[in-house]
Amino acid sequence: MSESDGNEFPVWRTPGGEPVCCVEKIKVLNENLAELKGLAQEALEDAVLMGCDERQVREVLAGIVAGIINPYRK
Repeated sequence: MSESDGNEFPVWRTPGGEPVCCVEKIKVLNENLAELKGLAQEALEDAVLMGCDERQVREVLAGIVAGIINPYRK
């Protein structure tokens, strides 16, 4: 998460670089990010407890993020 450290959220920006100002939009973005982080943490913990290689799990999770498609791209 760029522009953040620990549990802090980034400053969400528009494609033009301006900060997103709508409080409700920021709330939704932060909730989504927190949910994703929690699910990824659970997946990593489960995999490690089941004997999987942590590095591989992290690579798979990164691959999932890298493969997400933006359906609104023009």
